[in-house]
Amino acid sequence: MSAVDEVLAAAAKIVDDFGNHRTADYFFGFAANATFMFYTHTERLNSRAEYEALWTSWEKDDGFRVHGCRSRDQRVQVLGDSSAVFTHYVESDVEFGGEVSTITERETIVFERQNSAWIAVHEHLSSDNAV
Repeated sequence: MSAVDEVLAAAAKIVDDFGNHRTADYFFGFAANATFMFYTHTERLNSRAEYEALWTSWEKDDGFRVHGCRSRDQRVQVLGDSSAVFTHYVESDVEFGGEVSTITERETIVFERQNSAWIAVHEHLSSDNAV
C-alpha cells in the first residue's frame, strides 16, 4: 500500500469513528501531543487531553452527539518519509441541546508516521460557507 493510501485509510478511520460517535477510537487516531484549531473555539487546544476534556464538557453540558459524518474531495500530500497533509470537505450531523443540525467544514489533518503507522498530529477546521 502506498503512503497516500495509508494516510487515506487513517483519515477515513478518524472520519468514521467521529461520525459514529466512537469517542475512544476517534481520539486514538491522534497523538497525545496533537494540537487542534477549531473556528468554534477561541483557543488552540495543545494536546489530545485538552480536546478530550472539551468534548466531554460538550457531552455533559450541551448534550453533544455526532450522528453522521461524510467526507468528500480528499487530497493527500506526502512530505518526505514521515509527514503528510490530508485535506477534505466534511459534512457532519451533530446534536446540541436536543437539536440535530448539519454543518459543513473544511478540514486539514497533518499526519506523522510513527512506528510504521500514520497518526494525526494536528487538526484544523474552518467553516465552509461556500457549500
